[in-house]
Amino acid sequence: MKVVLQRVSDAKVTVGDEVVGAIGKGLLLLVGVGQEDTEQDLAWMADKLAGLRIFEDDAGKMNLSVEDVGGDVLSVSQFTLYGDCRKGRRPNFMGAARPELAEALYDKFNELLRARGLRVETGKFGAMMDVSLVNDGPVTLILESR
Repeated sequence: MKVVLQRVSDAKVTVGDEVVGAIGKGLLLLVGVGQEDTEQDLAWMADKLAGLRIFEDDAGKMNLSVEDVGGDVLSVSQFTLYGDCRKGRRPNFMGAARPELAEALYDKFNELLRARGLRVETGKFGAMMDVSLVNDGPVTLILESR
């Protein structure tokens, strides 16, 4: 599982003319599910993201998690994180999970975050989406479960 995380002051995802998910302060997650990912990968990633200390405390140090600051999560499916560009000029997406499996695992991942008490908004799986955000910091991290 791969996640590109951005600390945001606000973010939204639009499909067509409809805003399908929007948050204020929190985390924008671009979520890629790989062929070999399991529920263990989902649990590890949800735990890591919920507790990752990337928000500033009163002293200006990154010492607080999204849970600590009462932030929200905008989770957007992103199979292109598994694009292998080492050969040729066209990315190879063979490492990404097939859509049926990816959607089920993506939904389970979001439920694991919600079970931790986080408000989780999402994009629309498989849709062409426009994502807009204000990156706070900027803070951008890449996490992989394996």
